This record gives sequence, structure tokens and C-alpha cells, in this order.
Amino acid sequence: MSLSTADQISKLEAARQLVLADSTHYAQIVPGILPIIGAHADLDIRRWGTEFLAETFATPILENKAKESLSIVVLQTLKDLLEVPGEDAGVIQSVIRAAASIYGFVLRYTINNPNDSTAWSRMAAIKSNIMKRWDTATTGIRICCIKFAQRVVQVQTPGLVADPRRPEQNEISLALVPRDHPLIPQSNLEAEASGLLDRLLNIFYEESRQVGNRGGQVVCALTMNCSDAVLVNATLNCMSVLVRTRQSISNKIIAVVLNFNPMKQASSTMSPKFKVQIRSMERTTRAFLMNIQRRNENGPFSGRIKQHVERMDRTRIEVFDEGSRKRAAPSEPTDGLDNAKRMRLGAEITGRASPPPLPAGPVSVAQLFTLTSEQGLTSFDVTQLPIELTVRIALPVLQRIDHGLLDEAINSVRSRYLYLSRKQQAAVQIPPPPPPEEDEDYEPDFEPMEDSEQILNKVDTLPLEDGQDLPAEIAIRPFELAQPPPLTEEEAGHLGRGTISRVFSMMNVLEEPNTAKRHKSGLNRLAGSNYDREAWTTVITRLASRASAGLEAENDEKRTTVDRTNGTIAIRSPNTLSDGIRETLWKYIIEDFRIRIPIAIAWLNEEWYNDRMQIQAAQSDSEQDFTPHQHCEKWVLKVLDGIVPYLDAKDKVLIRFLSEIPGINEQVLERVKGLARDPERVGLAVNAIHYLILLRPPVREICIDALEDLWRNYEDARLPTAKLLSKWRPGVLEDRTSKLTLQGSPTLVPKGESVAAG
Repeated sequence: MSLSTADQISKLEAARQLVLADSTHYAQIVPGILPIIGAHADLDIRRWGTEFLAETFATPILENKAKESLSIVVLQTLKDLLEVPGEDAGVIQSVIRAAASIYGFVLRYTINNPNDSTAWSRMAAIKSNIMKRWDTATTGIRICCIKFAQRVVQVQTPGLVADPRRPEQNEISLALVPRDHPLIPQSNLEAEASGLLDRLLNIFYEESRQVGNRGGQVVCALTMNCSDAVLVNATLNCMSVLVRTRQSISNKIIAVVLNFNPMKQASSTMSPKFKVQIRSMERTTRAFLMNIQRRNENGPFSGRIKQHVERMDRTRIEVFDEGSRKRAAPSEPTDGLDNAKRMRLGAEITGRASPPPLPAGPVSVAQLFTLTSEQGLTSFDVTQLPIELTVRIALPVLQRIDHGLLDEAINSVRSRYLYLSRKQQAAVQIPPPPPPEEDEDYEPDFEPMEDSEQILNKVDTLPLEDGQDLPAEIAIRPFELAQPPPLTEEEAGHLGRGTISRVFSMMNVLEEPNTAKRHKSGLNRLAGSNYDREAWTTVITRLASRASAGLEAENDEKRTTVDRTNGTIAIRSPNTLSDGIRETLWKYIIEDFRIRIPIAIAWLNEEWYNDRMQIQAAQSDSEQDFTPHQHCEKWVLKVLDGIVPYLDAKDKVLIRFLSEIPGINEQVLERVKGLARDPERVGLAVNAIHYLILLRPPVREICIDALEDLWRNYEDARLPTAKLLSKWRPGVLEDRTSKLTLQGSPTLVPKGESVAAG
């Protein structure tokens, strides 16, 4: 029983999902579905099949070699579908898209197989059928024909040959075709490509003419139909590919496009539909030219492109920007008046409205700055708006405000303020009215009748005698703010941690310094002078190492506190700001230690320098009985404990870290020897210790001891360490060899080396 169309499409869709998941199935699926989607299948199946073929040859997940083999298989099916009379437009579009994708592969197949004329004859028949539909089909099919013609021109035009020894890796072009090929001569292909390019560019040569008027509006001002604007845009998009990939024809294409002005026939009386078409062609032309300009700003067409774009801009503003044009004068008299009386010929500018007067009585700050009498504006509470919205409104208004209006408003507020100031001074100088006279119970008032301001004015006018001082009640004293309350230890620690977090957030925001442009100042450079990430790193490392220098003794004394209730002594753990900075800096380094290992090295060198300075200061001060803390060794071990678990066998970070830290001791080497517990990282541990032996002579002996310990206690490390011990400490191997000889066991000396090799 035959399946229905819906069932067949569902099974075909399942096959499509299979090849999308694994591209290796294309070789079996595509030949299998060709009989199902042929010319005699149902319309829905043909639509699905042609869409699938177009998708198959356009997908990037399928290799070009597989596409070339499949393109030969599908040629007959595509040819049959194009020859079906009255075929569906969707099917034709998908077939043309698939043909455009496989054209280059068929050409390469023909180049490599000159005796197989079947494939090229089928491709030629498909090309001929598509070219016949170019001028008469619907808009969608014509767009596909333009894309196919662009692909033919691109393939049949000489291109760059990257490697002549590997033609399968080069771009498919006319340069790959041999001159004596029996099926596809170079001259014929090049002539055909030149003719197709002229046919593509012919759309820009169409002479304009007026098709008709309807009620004073232009119906269409080009010989093209109203759908031809889409064809112009499609052609411009295809030309951009040819300009980018084919330098031999790019100048010709650019010259033709520069002579094409889509705004030439634009006018203010266009219909809205035609206006949209003109605007779309103008935008596509602009994008095409500006992309060329950006790719080669010093090219031969650079000046002409700028002039052409500016000319289109001026025309677009004149035609489409209606807001910049004034209203036209009336064509007939209005209200029986002459046109000259209605037009604005030379009217004088009337004066602006003056601000309303201030209200009687006390005046608030809001009333002082209010220059409008509109009730809605004066009653609006601007504090209800968010600050972000207020800034977004205020900035554009201040940029576009008229300077004359702004100066006038400022002068109005200034005059109001001066008026209120003079009014207030006059009110102060007027003496208060005398109290009502009373004949009975009269008591004289011995208080002065003048206020303090009047007394000051009189004193200022009197000449001062030598040694005369102002009265205490009227002397002017300096104003001093009250001292803030002292911070507690917890508050100071909290504020310090907040500052540290902000500094580290600044380091994450700043960009990495450009090593290519960095100026090498040598030893005389100033640390932290560029305000970049390196400068902030210097600030943080020195804060961590030097901020609390000399204060450790005081902190140690504060660690012990006596509990007055029970007489016990409580020991508090130190929690200084520098320890917090060190802890945060350590976490910051461990988060991405491969990138931030230079920060760790700079920090530990600063700690080593600070430790030495503190020891020197303690030795010079004989009265101080205190041994400074040594921070460098502690944090070197902590950094190693943080990075060692995440090192792999090929990491070079460990060798760089060990070579640049200021001090190496047995505890550091114990961390390095711990890598030998992992057989894959034995080589990393041995190479790191060998590097220290060669380039750090002061620690050579303890490093050789570490090698000897690896050779004795780690089975996987015996072979690489024996080779080094034979050079640096051969006595160990000689003792081991003598013992094993007495026991009858073979030695572990590497082949080809003597025990006493030095």
C-alpha cells in the first residue's frame, strides 16, 4: 500500500534530521531520495525535495569533496524538474539555488575528467533553461537567476591560486582550467562570463522616463516595473561578492555603480510605494559603496565614492526630509487680502514675555527661580523623576537651548536676587518701633538700642589704636568643624576591606597593558606611573607588604587581653589590614594563576624586600626587643600550595615562578617533589629542580639533595634523576651500584653513560 503525501514528507523529514545530526549520512540519503522527489512526484514532495537539495549544497558542515561527488548525481533530477511545464515557482527557485551552489563543483569535476561530457552537457542545459527565465519569470525567480549568473561569473573569471601544487585546495575559478581542455576552452568560458556580467550591470543602464501621472503624482519614474527595485538591490548584493573576490572586474563594477544614482528620478510628488522603493535602492547603494571605501580608503575610487555618497545625501534630504522645509505660501488670497499681506516678508520680532513678578511676603527658593506663570509647570514635583531620567532629559535640553534665552533667564533671576537682598538689608537697618509710652511703672531699659550689625558697622568706621582689640562678643573667630568620633577597630577593618575590594574591581575593569607599545624605561623607571593595570598591581603589592611595616609589635601586644571577670588571658588572632590585602591578593592570583603569575612574582619580591628592611631596622634599634615577622616564606608556600594541584605535565609556570622568587628553601622543594607522586608530572618536577641547579647556584646543594631524595624514594623518578645525579653527584650512584653488585642485581644507571661521568 502506497503511503500518503503527509506520511512520505514525515519520513523524508526524519532523514533530514539524521543528516543534520551526522553529515556522513549525506552520501546515502541524497541518492536514496532522488527517485522520490523526481519530476513525477506530488507538488508538496517536489517542494520539500528541491528545498532539501538547496540546503544540502549550501550547508558548511558537508565537505567540498562530498559535495562534488553528490553534484554529479543530482544533475539529471534538477534538469528534469526545470523542464516540467508550468512548474511551481517555489520549486523553480530551489532548483536554481541548488544549481548555483553546484556549478563550481561540476566545473571542477569536468576539469579533472575531460573525457566525461555527460555532466557538463547536463549543466549547460540547466544553465540555458535558467537564462531563458531571467527576463520573463516572477520576481522571486529572477532574483535566483541573478544569483546564479553571479556564481557563473565568479567561477568563469580568473581568481587567485594559493598553491598550484594542490589544485583541490584552491578556489574554483577560470585559473584552474587548462588551456587545451577539450570540453571547456578558456576563451569560451571567459567570453560567456563577460557577457553575463554586462547583462547583470545592464539594470543600472536603464534610461529613465515618465510612465504616467495620476492626480499630480508620479506613478513610476523608471522603465523598470515597481518590482525592479528589488532586482536592483539583489544585483548590488551580488556585485559586492564579485568586487571582493575578483579584482580583475571590480573596477568595472564600481565605475558602473558610481554612474547609477537611484535618487535621480526622486521628487516630492512621488507615491508612497515608489518612495519606499527609491529609499531602499539608495540605502543598498550607499552600503555597497561604503563597504568598498572601508576596505580600501586609499583606493582609486575613494574620492568619487565620497562625492557620490554626499550627492545622494543632499538629494535625499531635499526630497524626503519634509521637516526641514517651510510651509509654502498660499496660492490664492485669503479673506480677500493680498498675498503680500499674508506672507512673512519683514515682520519684526516681538519681545519675549517678561517673567511674572514675585509674590508679596516671604519668597522661597523655588519661587525665586520660577520664571513661568503656568500652573501645571509650577505645581510639578520634579523630585518624583528618577535621577537617570532627569539627566537624560536635561542634557539634550541644555545642548539645544538658545543662548539668548538662557542669558535672559539668568539675568532675571539675578535681578530678583539683588532686589531681595537689598530689601532684606533695608529691613535690618530700620530700627524697631519704640514701645508705647507708659506713665506708670516706667523702668529704664539699659540695653543698647542698636543691634549687633549696626555696632559692627560703627566699629569698622572707627580708627583702631595701637594694641586695641575688638570686644570679645563681636570678635570674628575662625570656624572649626567638630572632630568626628574615632573609628573602632571593627569599623576601620570594614572600611579597609571595602577599599581593597574596590581596588581589585578596578584591576578587573582595566585592560591588559599592550606589550608591543610599552616603553622600556629600564631601572630608572617610576613604578605605577601609567595608571594602568600594572600600576594598580604595584600599588596593591606595596600596600600588602609595606602598609603595616613596623606595626607588628604593637599588634602582637594587642593580641593578649585580660578578662577582668575571671582573670583569664584571652589571645586574639591578628586581623590586620595588610593580612586582608595579602589574602585577597592570593585569591586573585589563584583564580587565574597562569595569566597572573607575574603579579605573584612582583608581590613576593616586595614581601622579601620588606622583610629585609624590617630585619635591618630591628638590628639598628638596640632598644627594641622584637623580631619582625617574615611574610615572604609563608606566602611563597601558600601560593605553591594553591597552584601545584592544578599543574599539568607541560606547564612552564612552575619553572618561571621558581626562577624569579627571591628565596628557595627545603619547604619549597618539598612542594616540588610532591609532584612526583603523579607519574605524569615526574618530568615537570625533575625539570624544575634541574633548572634551579643550573641557574641558581646558591641553592644548588639543596636541589641536588632533592634530586637524590627523588631517586631514592620515587620509583617513577629514578630514570630521569639518575641521569642528572651521574653528573652532579655520582657518588650516590656508585654506592648504589656497589651494593647492587654485591646483591647480584642490575644497576639503574642510564644506558650509554658512565657512573663516574661528570
